[in-house]
Amino acid sequence: MAKINFAEVVEEICEKDLRYSVDAYHFVQEGLNYTLKSLKRAGQHAHRHVSGQELLHGLRDFALKEYGPMTKAVLNEWGIKTTDDFGQIVFNLVNSGVLGKNETDSPNDFKNVFTFDDAFVKPFVPRNIVPPVRKTTGTKTKKRTSASSPTPKTKKNQASSL
Repeated sequence: MAKINFAEVVEEICEKDLRYSVDAYHFVQEGLNYTLKSLKRAGQHAHRHVSGQELLHGLRDFALKEYGPMTKAVLNEWGIKTTDDFGQIVFNLVNSGVLGKNETDSPNDFKNVFTFDDAFVKPFVPRNIVPPVRKTTGTKTKKRTSASSPTPKTKKNQASSL
């Protein structure tokens, strides 16, 4: 059996399916490797089947690690706008023989698992920032009368002001 050249297969997929850039496919491949390593570090067997939801959570973590607050913009630039798009990319790779699947796997496994705002924007939104409370010094402030009405000048006040 001939070894599959990932880059060539992705080029062929992108010629037929214009929705996603070549970078999107490379990202999914790297994200899958990241997910497998994460599962292995968590004590799970590294060469096992990864579910759609496991892959999505791994892709989310990998994207945040790689692109931080720019994650959503980067993925959108590649044509990836929802978790469904990750499923379409994965199944394009499955149908091309690059990835395998079991009988229960489906593109529906990737539908609406999380929103991109929740996954890639909210982690970077400042939490409820409360302005600092001013300390009072304990001294009483004089109650002012209307600032627009000057103190009336009497003859005594007028003489001293000359």
